[in-house]
Amino acid sequence: MKIRFIINPISGKAQHNGIESRIEKHLDLRKFDFDYFYTKRAKHATELAQEAAKQNIDVVVAVGGDGTMNECAKGLLGSQTALAVLPCGSGNGFAFHFGMERDIDKAIKQLNISDFKVIDSCTANGLPFFNVSGVGFDAHIAHLFATTRIRGFSSYIKLVLRECANYPAQDYTLEFDGKNEVYNAVIISWANATQFGNGAQISPESKVDDGLTEICILKDFRRFLVPLLLYRLFTGKIHQSKYMTIIKTKSITIRCQNGQSHLDGEGHDLGHKIHIDTRPKTLKVFIPYG
Repeated sequence: MKIRFIINPISGKAQHNGIESRIEKHLDLRKFDFDYFYTKRAKHATELAQEAAKQNIDVVVAVGGDGTMNECAKGLLGSQTALAVLPCGSGNGFAFHFGMERDIDKAIKQLNISDFKVIDSCTANGLPFFNVSGVGFDAHIAHLFATTRIRGFSSYIKLVLRECANYPAQDYTLEFDGKNEVYNAVIISWANATQFGNGAQISPESKVDDGLTEICILKDFRRFLVPLLLYRLFTGKIHQSKYMTIIKTKSITIRCQNGQSHLDGEGHDLGHKIHIDTRPKTLKVFIPYG
């Protein structure tokens, strides 16, 4: 089986140091014929993934975080080349959703016991995403995080704690399934998978192959409740909070005052009208058994 590693050298905190020798040590070379490429610029991973699909590579492994995953997945949409991920970023929500190990050596070994599956993808105003995206506070943090010099989970959490006290809720109008509903919300996330990353499960019951996107609405709340909500987020119970409403739908239009958004953790400005679509069974993945 031909497997290609696309490595983002600046993702996360350099968990991928010495990745070539670690792959050679832990990958089953009786099963896989591997090579690797390093990204050199933004969107390069998409180009490399598209080239791999043209060459009929069986599996492309994104070595990086959710941003690298997104770029690789975009290049593989609709192809017979599958996506796998080694979690080397700050959040790694997509990889952790599928049970990939945090330890990179263990994650490489998981490739030896992985198999193929076809999952959904989603779009926001035509732009693909595969894990969790959204507007509101998490988008605000994503934009700030992109400008920080020090990456990693601890830097992300520091930003969250610094910014959450003064971030204002906003009104959002949601148009879906013939309904029109208005919410005053701090976050509206669009979830294909379950988590932002590092176990922070914004949509614990999401399934990546059900043809639906979960719209997770965290309504305004008193800020002294932040520790409780974070506890629920990291224990997979946020959907049980009275401040959380989750809508399952194939498509939805969100009208908002501020179009600052993120797609799989990468900042975007999608404008005041955002249309979310689910694209069933459009991405082939290579994930651990079970």
